[in-house]
Amino acid sequence: MSAQPIYIPRGGNRSEKLSPRMPRDRKRELRIWWREIDRWLLGFVLLLMAVGTLAVAAASPASAHRLSTAEETLPDLYFFWAHVRWQILGLMVLVGTSLVPREMLRQGTILMAGAMLLLLFLVPFVGYEVNGAKRWIRFGIGVQPSEFLKPAFAITFAWILSWQLRDPKLPVIGISGALVGLIVALLMMQPNLGAAILFAGAWLVMVMVAGLPLQRIGMLAGGGIASLLLAYLTYDNARNRIDSFFGGPAAYDHVDLANRTLTGGGWTGSGFWLGENKMRLPEAHTDYIFSVIGEELGLIVCAIIVVLYLAIILRVLIRLVDEDRLFIILAASGLIALFGGQAFINILVNLQLFPSKGMTLPLVSYGGSSTIAQCFTIGLLLAVTRRNPFLVREPFDMRDALEKEDDR
Repeated sequence: MSAQPIYIPRGGNRSEKLSPRMPRDRKRELRIWWREIDRWLLGFVLLLMAVGTLAVAAASPASAHRLSTAEETLPDLYFFWAHVRWQILGLMVLVGTSLVPREMLRQGTILMAGAMLLLLFLVPFVGYEVNGAKRWIRFGIGVQPSEFLKPAFAITFAWILSWQLRDPKLPVIGISGALVGLIVALLMMQPNLGAAILFAGAWLVMVMVAGLPLQRIGMLAGGGIASLLLAYLTYDNARNRIDSFFGGPAAYDHVDLANRTLTGGGWTGSGFWLGENKMRLPEAHTDYIFSVIGEELGLIVCAIIVVLYLAIILRVLIRLVDEDRLFIILAASGLIALFGGQAFINILVNLQLFPSKGMTLPLVSYGGSSTIAQCFTIGLLLAVTRRNPFLVREPFDMRDALEKEDDR
C-alpha cells in the first residue's frame, strides 16, 4: 500500500486543509468580536437569563394550572419548556445582532422602527385582545409590535438627535418629541399606559444626554405630569389602577397577592416548587414572576436579581465614559433606559411601590415577543459598545462638538 503524500504548507499557499470547518475570515471575525465586545456585560446578561430559566420553572405550574381547561390540561412545565425554546432563539438573535457592523445595524433598525410603527397603527383594527388589551397581531404566532419598537426607537431617536452635530439649528427636539407623542397616542389606543410611560421616560433621558437645557427639561417634565393627569381623567383603566395604588389594595387583589407571595418565603424562601401563594397569583410566569422568586427562592435571590440589573446598567455607563461619538452615547443611553426602566417598574409593582402595569421582567419573565425583543436590545447594546481595546478615545464633549460645527 503506497504511503499518502505529506502536505507541507508553503508561504502564500491557502489550503482548505487549514480550516476544514469554518472559513478563515469567519474565524477572524469571531476573534475580533470576542475581543471587542463587553464580556462583563454579556456575562451579567447570561447569568440573569439563567436565573430567569429557574424562575419560569418555579412559576410554570401555577400558570399551567390556572390556564388549563376542561378540554385541555397543560403540563406543569409547559411554560418552562416553551421559555427554554424562546431563550435559545433569543440567544441566537443576541449574538447575531452583536456581530452586525454598526452602520448596517443603524440602517436596518431605522427600517424596523418604521415597520413597527406601521403595525402599531394596525393593532387597534386587526390585533387581538388578551386580558382586556389589544396589543398583539397574529402572524402564525402572536407578535407585540411595541416590544420590538422599543430597541428600534432608541436607535432611531439617537440618529435624529445626533443631527444637531451637523446643523445645531435643526429642531431635533421638536421632531423627536412629535414622534414620541405619536407613539404614546397609539399605545394609549391599545391601551398600554405602562409602555407609553416607558417610551416617554426613555426619550426624556436621551434628550437630557443630548444637552437639553435644564429649563426645557423642567417644561417637559411638567408636560409629562399634565399628560398623566389627563390620562387619569379620561382613561378608566389608569384611574382604577392609580386609585387602587393610593387607596391601598383590597384584600387578595392582584397587587396584594403579589406582595403576600413575595414576602411569604422570607429571606431564604420556602423551597423550589413548594410555594403555595403563587398558585393563586395571576400571570405568575410573566408580570408577577419576581414575587414567585421571592416566595420560593427567597428575598436574598430577589436582591441578587436587583444587583444584576444595576450591574448591567452600570457596566453600560462605564463603557460610555470614554466614548467620543454622540450617536453611540445616545443609542446606548436610550437602550439601557428602556431595559432598566422596564425592570424596575416591574419590581416596584411587585413591591407595591408603583401602580400595577402589564409589564414583564426583562430576560426573566416568560414571553415570546418580550424575550426576543429584550435579547435584540442586549445585542444592540453589545454592538454599539464594541470597542478595540488597543484604541484610546477622548471623552465626548457636546459643547466642543457644537463649537466645531459652528466654526466650519
